[in-house]
Amino acid sequence: MQRLDDQGTFFRPAPSAILDTTRVVAVLRAAHASNYAPVIEALQRGGVLSIELTLSTPGVWDELPLLQERFGDALEIGVGTVTAAAEAEIALDLGAAYLVTPVTDPDVITACVRRDVPVYPGGLTPTELHTGWKLGATAVKVFPASTVGPGYVSQLRGPFPDIQVIPSGGVNIEDVPGWIRAGALAVSLGGPLLGDAFKGGDLHELTSRARLVRELVDKTADELGASQ
Repeated sequence: MQRLDDQGTFFRPAPSAILDTTRVVAVLRAAHASNYAPVIEALQRGGVLSIELTLSTPGVWDELPLLQERFGDALEIGVGTVTAAAEAEIALDLGAAYLVTPVTDPDVITACVRRDVPVYPGGLTPTELHTGWKLGATAVKVFPASTVGPGYVSQLRGPFPDIQVIPSGGVNIEDVPGWIRAGALAVSLGGPLLGDAFKGGDLHELTSRARLVRELVDKTADELGASQ
């Protein structure tokens, strides 16, 4: 956890080693959280190991401990679509590995920072994103990312050179290299990655898509490293 230079008594939770390595977050939404386990297994086989369970899916509170027990330390399970401090506290008490929110809510961010749990608050404007970052966010979630594109990250780095960004919302698989080249900490994918997995789709195909995303991330990161 890093000390914030401009807020001497506050700290910034660091991203997990899993996210640092894999740089992909899978956003799961289903009719009920009891449907999650087979899909998570398919993602794990493809190397996508940061899993976001959205609170817009019923049953997350009941399933989260069961999924943590089932998958152990092989992957990390966070809670997303958190929009209130009370939800944040429940998720933290249940052992969520990280929290994601579509908005910039100071109370949610503070709850995570206080307990040294990575938090990724959503925003779109420079004011929203800087507010989340200044409060101690691990990285800020550009949402909906498809409305601005990867070039937006480069523009943000002008006034905010240290800000860490994760794009989410409308990020397609073919967009992944562009976001990584722009300097994104990771990419967050929902529908383009999950496809029809929660509607009886072939889970082997889901594993193949997950593997493709990881290959694109790793290849782009290697190219960037070689050019430096």
